[in-house]
Amino acid sequence: MAQETILWADDEIDLLKPHILFLENKGFQVVTVTNGRDALDAIATQSFSLIILDENMPGISGLETLAQIKIMQPNVPVIMITKSEEENIMNQAIGSEIADYLIKPVNPNQILLSIKKNLHSGVLVKKKTTSDYQQEFMNISQMINSAHNIDDWYEVYNTLVRWELLLTNAETEMDEMLRMQKQEANSAFCKFVKRNYEKWITTPNHPLRSDEIFKTKVFPLLDKGEKVFFVVIDNFRLDQWKTVSPLLSDYFNIESEELYTAILPTATQYARNAIFSGLRPIDIESMFPDLWVDEDEEAGKNINEAPLIRTILDRYRRRERFSYNKMNDTNAGERLIQHFSDLDDYDLNVLVLNFVDILSHARTESKMIRELANTDNAYRSLTESWFKNSYAIEIFKLIAAKGWKVVLTTDHGTTRVDNPIKVIGDKNTNTNLRYKVGKNLSYNPKQVFEIKNPQRYGLPMPNVSSAYIFATGRDFFAYPNNYNYYVQYYSDTFQHGGISMEEMLVPLVVLSSKQS
Repeated sequence: MAQETILWADDEIDLLKPHILFLENKGFQVVTVTNGRDALDAIATQSFSLIILDENMPGISGLETLAQIKIMQPNVPVIMITKSEEENIMNQAIGSEIADYLIKPVNPNQILLSIKKNLHSGVLVKKKTTSDYQQEFMNISQMINSAHNIDDWYEVYNTLVRWELLLTNAETEMDEMLRMQKQEANSAFCKFVKRNYEKWITTPNHPLRSDEIFKTKVFPLLDKGEKVFFVVIDNFRLDQWKTVSPLLSDYFNIESEELYTAILPTATQYARNAIFSGLRPIDIESMFPDLWVDEDEEAGKNINEAPLIRTILDRYRRRERFSYNKMNDTNAGERLIQHFSDLDDYDLNVLVLNFVDILSHARTESKMIRELANTDNAYRSLTESWFKNSYAIEIFKLIAAKGWKVVLTTDHGTTRVDNPIKVIGDKNTNTNLRYKVGKNLSYNPKQVFEIKNPQRYGLPMPNVSSAYIFATGRDFFAYPNNYNYYVQYYSDTFQHGGISMEEMLVPLVVLSSKQS
């Protein structure tokens, strides 16, 4: 490893000889100057790993020198040292994006700590994170093997997502090990769902489901007299929420953060309509047939969301006024922002944000988007960039300014697929790659979760002989016709509708404004 060179500018540099010797003994090369002009001359002729800059020097000041350094070598970290504790000097230095700010007298270990923090923190974090994950690997495997109820699986999934973010941020080389552990977990989770899903739908002993969100999370807040903003970000996974949540920290406190279990199929027509109606899909079809859109119908599967919300409010004899807005693009978001004061008249405002779902589909259809979101981390990064730079964050700022409560969730998540499974269906079979519903399906039953009696699972039956099949893990359904093209086109895309932790275990968060 090449020796790192530090420039130290201080008019009392002779008094700092012990500090310089200490750093040189630690392997650093230290170049010293006594004023800002000499510091700039040195920077013009030599590259430095880090600069230590005294604020109070003869000639041009430390702050003036700092301004020139940022022009000449903007990416070199600068540690400013000063005798002054004046807040305006500190503010100016921090505003100039210094790496650290130390007040004299400083001891050698203080200097060393600041240098390590700015030059070696990435390496140290990478080393520590890698070591910690390697030690935790066996504990996670034990968690997976011993998970026997849904709360155990919530803990497993939370743990895996936490490590995924830590390992990615630290740029470790543990990605493959974590990927294999996630596959192990998903394999066990899918078996768990197959054993228990019917019970979750038909008995009181079940995890919190899509059709219970309004009853358990929204209505209790309304009962307390709160104004509630219910936000559904379509196709929004736990890791994406963890990436986006820091952007809201200046405006909201997190009152609660949990996972709930999306119903099958993990698709808008079923899971989101269940949220808004408070009903299982079979009950929507039987009670409100005009609001249910069958798989083989051309109409959009989510065109009746506002009427479905009205049905649940009416069934529970609730008198709250509500608004419903769906954001499919920037123009819709900007219109809502312009007329945001109109929402004051409502007790409940429901907002659907479709960007993440659009991004997921665009990644399948667009080569450019596939390149931009070629990894899970890149997919998260695009989600974060959209949230940070779009109408979404502005809407949340406006909600916070009103002091309203937010219930933030999604209808389902999405998973990356790469393993094709052959299935044959007639022309009325739906097109989703993670689940199929039809009356003449041909498949290998060992490769899927099959439901031959949909009504027992709370699902409609388009025909008397209709069956549902669900892909698990990283599988997706492919037709024999044009098989090779089909497989190549859809491999390594994000899909939803089937069974995986990413699709079924989704975030449910209650936020309270910091301004209320």
